[in-house]
Amino acid sequence: MTGEALDLHRKLNGKIEVRSKIALTPDVLALVYTPGVADVSRHIAEHNSVRDYTMKRNAVAIVTDGSAVLGLGNIGPEAALPVMEGKALLFKEFANIDAFPLCLATQDAQEIITTVRHIAPVFGGINLEDIAAPRCFAIEEALQDLGIPVMHDDQHGTAVVVLAALLNAARVTGKRFHTLRVVVSGAGAAGTAVARLLTCSGYDQTCMPVSDIVVCDRQGIIHQGRELPLHKQQLCTITNRSNRTGTLADALEGADVFVGVSSGGLLTEDMIRRMNDNPIVFALANPTPEIAPDEAAHAGAAIVATGRSDYPNQVNNALAFPGIFRGLLDAEAPRVTNRMKLAAAQALSRTIDPDENHILPSVLDKNVTRSVADAVRKAAEK
Repeated sequence: MTGEALDLHRKLNGKIEVRSKIALTPDVLALVYTPGVADVSRHIAEHNSVRDYTMKRNAVAIVTDGSAVLGLGNIGPEAALPVMEGKALLFKEFANIDAFPLCLATQDAQEIITTVRHIAPVFGGINLEDIAAPRCFAIEEALQDLGIPVMHDDQHGTAVVVLAALLNAARVTGKRFHTLRVVVSGAGAAGTAVARLLTCSGYDQTCMPVSDIVVCDRQGIIHQGRELPLHKQQLCTITNRSNRTGTLADALEGADVFVGVSSGGLLTEDMIRRMNDNPIVFALANPTPEIAPDEAAHAGAAIVATGRSDYPNQVNNALAFPGIFRGLLDAEAPRVTNRMKLAAAQALSRTIDPDENHILPSVLDKNVTRSVADAVRKAAEK
């Protein structure tokens, strides 16, 4: 696989390109460039109508600092570029959105915030990508006043797909969603967002918030009384209501669900055996899951999901972000809200009649994007 990927990228010299929407003739040139374009610029300046006359209505910037790329870590902006190109390709293929990779040569949060503010006039939305925690939280929060949606996909795209998968896994196993005991392994961008969305208010009666959720990091259960950075202190206010302490294994005692967004090989068969009957295991670390699916099944897991395409039940952000941004752009939404994320997750869960090996639709099912987009647009319009 590695050799084939290298050969393809070297042959293509990148996976995306810019093309004109109109054939260039002398008459057209006079309209799209000088002198005709001056009338358009003047009109925009006078009427604030940039969305109607430019690419802004359908353009998204994919912004990264290269500090948390896939499972590769802090590899820098140049090495992040092929990943961002791939993301742009998916935006276009699934949602017909023109997305542009912007890999920044800085990992200073304030510089990133300032840069995004400076480029915002061009775009209808900002997709923050592969920016390490906790810096990603401060960057996203600081940009919510731009007037266009700013979403860190590693947080919210992951959370939306995990919620959709968990809704369907609960249906398959006969578990009541709001009574699930959930353990999240990993308190970075993805783990934090998953915990927040699973405990979020605003669900309808078919999808109540999970009331019992515990988050673990490398030191074990996150609880009141530990010395914690700010974002983990905030997690304590919505998770671990009984203030349990101990290790990941302790947290899993009697749990219904394991959601791993941490590191490979972390979960053992013995830990799964300590869980409740018919446990649900989402081992989403990439490229190596927290436990191999066959090992999880051998230990008694009723549903096993990973982040990989070569196993059943792939939990992939590509099921969410194209539709979410399509809906946001269509609604001209100024920001992403919890209502929109919940609507996206519920729409995604309804696109398939689930079974133990199919709790989510195929990433290549383009109907998914439209279903998610419609749900987000309607939520935004409300």
